[in-house]
Amino acid sequence: MQIRELDLKELYTVYELLSQLYKELSYEEFEDLIYDMRSMQYKMLGIFERGELVSYAGVVVQTTLKNKRHLKVFDFISSDKYDINLYDKLMREYLEDYSRIAMCKSVIF
Repeated sequence: MQIRELDLKELYTVYELLSQLYKELSYEEFEDLIYDMRSMQYKMLGIFERGELVSYAGVVVQTTLKNKRHLKVFDFISSDKYDINLYDKLMREYLEDYSRIAMCKSVIF
């Protein structure tokens, strides 16, 4: 198992999993939106098992008056081909660690 940030070269891999969540989103629209979201420092995080993307989270570190510095999770999905509960748990734990490293006060789903 490997948990890491994904780069723009891996958009097809991300799209395959995210298309389960956003069924009406075409690849072209997905790619355009990802490029637009780069301006807000959108990060793509994934868990890989034997080279296959199993769990994905799209996140941004934000600061607001209400929530202070926090990690906002915009997209979150685990593949139904695997144990969803296990990989959801692993990704949530990773996001908690990621938020601490980024000096965030909380994670908001």
